[in-house]
Amino acid sequence: MFVTTSYHPASTELKLAKHMAARLGCPYVERRQSSLPRLLRIHGLQDILVVTTKGPRFFPQGADEPFFFHPSTAQIRLKRLLRGEADALLETAEIRPGEAILDCTAGLASESILLAYAAGPQGSVTAVESEPLVALLVEHGLAEYCSGVAEMDEAMRRITLACEDHLDYLGKLADNSMDIVYFDPMFRQTIEETSALAPLKTIANYGALRKEAVAEARRVARRRVILKENRDGDEFARLGFSRIYRPNTKIAYGVIDV
Repeated sequence: MFVTTSYHPASTELKLAKHMAARLGCPYVERRQSSLPRLLRIHGLQDILVVTTKGPRFFPQGADEPFFFHPSTAQIRLKRLLRGEADALLETAEIRPGEAILDCTAGLASESILLAYAAGPQGSVTAVESEPLVALLVEHGLAEYCSGVAEMDEAMRRITLACEDHLDYLGKLADNSMDIVYFDPMFRQTIEETSALAPLKTIANYGALRKEAVAEARRVARRRVILKENRDGDEFARLGFSRIYRPNTKIAYGVIDV
């Protein structure tokens, strides 16, 4: 993979492109007047991260669309919350203002945003993402993306993103140091079909949730461990989630109260 910019980049784009190349340990290539296909011919067929005025765009080799940060379904769900409608995750979590929440499977951080909104200004959300490229783009997006919805932008800025395997991260935390620990291993089985997630699937972590991670989550959580899964999947039984909420025909939430 290499990092480049759009045509005629501003100084901020150049600085960000070089910073991201350094973070990812890959080359920075000057765009000059070259098209992306020409750069691919020169440097060999590979993935490209392009820093543009609208933010970084990752073009995986062979993918039809680029991957870039956006709130995905969180924006729709948060607007519903602002209208007084319910959200299945937040009803399951029963978050109290000021709570500390750990989202072990960040992805695009869509559900981290909802959790941060529910926890409020005095709360905290840490989102853990194992894939360095995803973590870098989401970290930048959470800090810079402007949705036009003040409550969403404020929630995004309150999220801390950590790039690490969640089992390793959990192992470093003290007992009872988080109120809620949340898992959404969304790519082991396809739960929600959305074009927003399609490019992410090329670089996502497809590993199944480990029993050791759930055991660590129970140690770390003061109040609740939550798992989002396929409504008819067998992961709840395998991982010891006996209390199940099925809000619709596709997904379900398993809960362990600690």
